[in-house]
Amino acid sequence: MMVQINGAAHEVADGTTVAQAVRALTAATTGVAVAVNDEVVTRGAWETTALRERDRVEVLTAVQGG
Repeated sequence: MMVQINGAAHEVADGTTVAQAVRALTAATTGVAVAVNDEVVTRGAWETTALRERDRVEVLTAVQGG
């Protein structure tokens, strides 16, 4: 199925979870936030939130700077 992740089209398997999508994009384990269709998905729900056809996913990572 097709989803948009950070504005780019991605083909993912049916049943792909938010957690799987995040792991495919970044190795970061902290400082990551996710929204699906403009709704924040809490970290505790990543493993159980399945993506659907045409979902819009935004994965944001915190960056330190000075």
